[in-house]
Amino acid sequence: MKVKEKKWIRFRIMLVAGVFLCGFGAIIARAYQFQVIKREKLRAMARSGYTGIVSLLPERGTIYDRGGHELAVSTDVSSVYAHPRQIKNPRRTSQVLARVLRISRWHLNKKLKSDKAFVWVKRKVDPAKAEQIRKLKLSGIGITKEKGRYYPARELAAQLLGFVGIDNNGLEGIEARYDEMLTGPNYELIQMRDALGRPFFVRRTCSRRRTLHNLVLTIDKDIQYRAEKALEEAVHKSRARGGQCVVMDPRTGEILAMAVVPRFNPNIFSRYPRTRWRNRTVTDCFEPGSTIKAFLVAGALEDGVLYPNSRLYCEEGKYKVADRIIHDTHKYGTLTVTDIIAFSSNIGAIKIGQQLGYDRFYQYLKKFGFGGKTGIDLLGERTGFIRAPGQTKPVEQANAFFGQGISVTTLQLATAMACIANGGVLMRPYVVKKITDSHGRPVNVTNPKAVRRVVSSTTARKVTAILEKVVCDNGTGPRAAIRGYRVAGKTGTAQKVDEKTRRYSKTKYVAIFVGFVPAEKPRLVIATVID
Repeated sequence: MKVKEKKWIRFRIMLVAGVFLCGFGAIIARAYQFQVIKREKLRAMARSGYTGIVSLLPERGTIYDRGGHELAVSTDVSSVYAHPRQIKNPRRTSQVLARVLRISRWHLNKKLKSDKAFVWVKRKVDPAKAEQIRKLKLSGIGITKEKGRYYPARELAAQLLGFVGIDNNGLEGIEARYDEMLTGPNYELIQMRDALGRPFFVRRTCSRRRTLHNLVLTIDKDIQYRAEKALEEAVHKSRARGGQCVVMDPRTGEILAMAVVPRFNPNIFSRYPRTRWRNRTVTDCFEPGSTIKAFLVAGALEDGVLYPNSRLYCEEGKYKVADRIIHDTHKYGTLTVTDIIAFSSNIGAIKIGQQLGYDRFYQYLKKFGFGGKTGIDLLGERTGFIRAPGQTKPVEQANAFFGQGISVTTLQLATAMACIANGGVLMRPYVVKKITDSHGRPVNVTNPKAVRRVVSSTTARKVTAILEKVVCDNGTGPRAAIRGYRVAGKTGTAQKVDEKTRRYSKTKYVAIFVGFVPAEKPRLVIATVID
């Protein structure tokens, strides 16, 4: 063999060896890239190809009344899901499911035709419907258990409790205010899928661990029930639009009942108009009418400008303030301060207000909590409105002395009257008595909180004695009297503004009563408003 040919053969061998060596090196480098550099990324991609993760609804803590009765609980509910890739006839399947579940066939058909491995058909399905679907044995359709929310007392305290949405997140009331505390651990369904995307193994796992908390409210279930029934009866009897009632312990500020009519069932909240969901005791403002006179006289007695037996001339039912004539419902001559409140003379109230002065009246209203938030642990509380001294005319000041031109909430009225009932100290109202862990051990306990002293205990006792006269036979509130008990309170009637004329209506009004019992050692403060 020639030397030249040998060199050529040697060159080709080396060339082939070099190519093989480069190829082998490339394979080694690529293997290193896949096995080391991109290991986690590729593992995640592979896992996503053969596993599917579906988030389930988290369990929520239980809400109890003060006596341990359940007001809101977590329950097992059935949710229907689909694996679109397994469904051979999406049109027929969607037709059958839509008929059973009463949902849009068009939207469901679109879901079942998607390229996704998993879709929810409907969550929180009625048990009977879930069983009906299970018996159909539809290909690609499954049912799993999740945690739903149930309110065993139905309409009871609905506006206070609120409700949760489809994802078990609090949307209204206590459920929304304490959503973070009530929400428990998050769980997921881990599904193993074959090459065609069909699940062959499912397991449940916890994706986010957090402590489940329960709430114990200050609400008394029996008092709440009686308040709602009495309020419903009053609204029906007077053919009113609605009403609100707050029952409070004046010693602590605990809310024992918070009723709103018309009611709704939070288990099926979507069937009701949104206006029914509101807790009107804190969100809706109205003119307090003559109930404000209780706090007017408290200020006058505290400042010493008048006494319960001080006599004022009530102008025989007609009194001119600036260019406006103000009338009383009855023609009164000279009345004592006690009688002015008992008979609810508007002109008498103006005379008391003029003795006190609007500046001091305004300051006392603010001290009693009007024109500001009470600090209750609820969402959506309104402040109401009081005109500042520098922004009022003489007529507006006169109107304010008998409750016109200012606005308050039902809770503000109850809280202010509780101040009179407990001896002159304004208490912060609250509805959550304590927060416990899943074993019932207290995590946080709410203690009564005194905001400030508004009037002396001596003044409070004098005002109480005056308010007792209101519920006597010749007062304006004899129907509030209870045999065997001493009752103190104040009635009020406020004209509503007509939306068309922008003037006070002669036919639309708000009827109010706020008082406490027993007068000598108050245990209950009750504020009732009929719209």
